[in-house]
Amino acid sequence: MSYSVGQVAELAGVTVRTLHHYGQIGLLEPQDRTGAGYRRYSTDDLDRLHTILFYRELGFSLDDIATILADPAAGPGAHLRRQRELLTERINRLTAMVAAVDKELEAYTMGISLTPEEKLEIFGPNYSEDYETEAHQRWGDTDAWKQSQQRTSTFTKQQWIEIKAAGDELNRRLAEAMTSGAAPDSPAAMDLAEEHRRSIETFYDCGYQMHRGIGDMYAADERFTRTYEDVAPGLAQWLRDAIHANADRAEAR
Repeated sequence: MSYSVGQVAELAGVTVRTLHHYGQIGLLEPQDRTGAGYRRYSTDDLDRLHTILFYRELGFSLDDIATILADPAAGPGAHLRRQRELLTERINRLTAMVAAVDKELEAYTMGISLTPEEKLEIFGPNYSEDYETEAHQRWGDTDAWKQSQQRTSTFTKQQWIEIKAAGDELNRRLAEAMTSGAAPDSPAAMDLAEEHRRSIETFYDCGYQMHRGIGDMYAADERFTRTYEDVAPGLAQWLRDAIHANADRAEAR
């Protein structure tokens, strides 16, 4: 069985342009062609694409992936073992980050300011204090920012623990709904989007138009997108669409 470039793009959740680029650099060039010269992808090509996308998700460059795939000793079993090792490393890293974030929450609740070294420990080498400055510049004059600062200043450590646990559980159910095949505009997805909106109201009032803007930000800003992509690939866009569908439903009532 073979697939057109459009079919493969839809199956893999990538653009046709991405597939053409992979072909141009020799990373994924199907051997089969139609009589008119159009690419036809085999099941082996799809397996290779799956491997490429997995390594891309883990942050490997295309050059590094090409080197990995060119290794004659790296068959499917070797790739699976490597992927498991990389996932285990990521889980360990994220577990350490969760522990560090809990430390920051406790310090914040007690009114303790973290040092730059401690912030680097929490957020890793990609952390920059510019993020905090940017957040204040973008939202510091808004009622939402002021509400958030006022409300969180009274939170206890136990409240932070409960808020985090509730957020993790909601993210799990969002990912579960998406991977089960629920459409973003399905009742189940919209109900989850409504839960998401109400969870934001723990910190500040969040109407449907504001929620739309937040959803758009999840899909447009890579830093926010990554939060949901780390839960499940494709979740940021799915949640954005569910948020819009829920807002449409609410406004139609």
